[in-house]
Order: sequence, then C-alpha cells, then structure tokens
Amino acid sequence: MKKIYDYFCKAEAAVCGVGFILLVVLVFGSAILRFLRLSMAWNIDLALLLLSWVSFLGADVAWRNGQLIGIDLVTRYFPKSVQKLVMIAVYAIILCVTIIIFYFGVRLSWTERLRTFQSLPIPYSLVNLSLVVASFSMSISTVVKIIKCIQHFNDAEAQA
Repeated sequence: MKKIYDYFCKAEAAVCGVGFILLVVLVFGSAILRFLRLSMAWNIDLALLLLSWVSFLGADVAWRNGQLIGIDLVTRYFPKSVQKLVMIAVYAIILCVTIIIFYFGVRLSWTERLRTFQSLPIPYSLVNLSLVVASFSMSISTVVKIIKCIQHFNDAEAQA
C-alpha cells in the first residue's frame, strides 16, 4: 500500500510540473500571438483548465511535504505531548473540511456537467473536478499525517 501511495505522490508531483510548464507555454504563446494580431481563443480556456488542476494538486503536494504556512506562536511553548494533541486536532479539522469540499465539489461538478467552455467542446465540470480530486488527495494526505502523528506520539515524550 505504501508503494502505491508513493507512486501516487510522485505522479501527482509530475502532473503538477508538466501542467505548470504547459500553462506557462500557453499563456506566453497566447501573448505572443496576440501581439502578432493572431487570436487563438482556446489557449485561454485551456490555460484556465490547467491553472485549476495545477493549483489544487500543487496545494496537496505542498501540504504533503509540509510546505504550507504554519503558525506555532502559542503552541511552541506547550509540552510536546500537548503539541501533538493540538496537531492531531488541527489535522482532524482539516480532514473534515476536505471531506466537505469533496462532497460539495462533486455536487458542483454534477451541476456544471452540461456547461462547456466558450471555445472548447469539453465540459466545464473538468475545472470543478480538479477541486474534487485535490480534496480527495488532501484527505488521504491528512489521514497519513494523522496516522504518523499517532504512531510517533510517544517519541515526543521520550525526547522531552
């Protein structure tokens, strides 16, 4: 199971990297073409689609690797065991929020299934699905963080 999760994490990071490069190329290419008085309207729609996928999946990559901002102004003075309890509580809240986002994201994707992009014959719900996939992925990452925190709970007390 761990190998599948590791493979999934690497694939998600690769998709984010390739998507970001494509996003930059599309936006830059669109600007060059607009300067030359040529218009390719589908560039902007595809860039919007890539932006949503890259940003939401990138948020999960950042969350998994501990690259998001954390404020420990008060909790750093607590004993290690209390810090772990607070961390588990915060992770539980984040898990609840990601599950709620997943639920309402699925509903939104279903509602938007008939709407299409202006210049592309693909459903706009693909943008909404990025939120669903990313919130599901963040839920898995949060569960993994909770499990690791519980497994290493006594390590904090041994170090103190």
